[in-house]
Amino acid sequence: MAKMKIKKNDLVQVIAGRTQAKGGDRGKQGRVIEVYPDTNRVLVEGVNRITKHTKAGSERGVNTGGILVTEAPVHVSNVAVVDPETKKPSRVGTRVETVERDGRTKTQRTRIAVRSGKDL
Repeated sequence: MAKMKIKKNDLVQVIAGRTQAKGGDRGKQGRVIEVYPDTNRVLVEGVNRITKHTKAGSERGVNTGGILVTEAPVHVSNVAVVDPETKKPSRVGTRVETVERDGRTKTQRTRIAVRSGKDL
């Protein structure tokens, strides 16, 4: 299982699937709500919305039945991080810097967008 380069709260864009003109999600942008590394999937806000029919229950007088519209997970290979400068999809890279603190040198890794080199 490879390390996922997309993290929670990243702004991502769907780069695969059906186009928006045909009812799909390709081209949509949204924030990552949750990451599932065991199945290589991410939950993106406003993308891959599904309808769930739930049965009415009696939980202390709260009627929970009806049709709920929620997001479903998307495979991580179908999304790409959005470059903060150009607002277009980009790959994720790392920049290694040496930082000196308290007389010690430490290496610090920073996630960057490959397209522009800006920090994510």
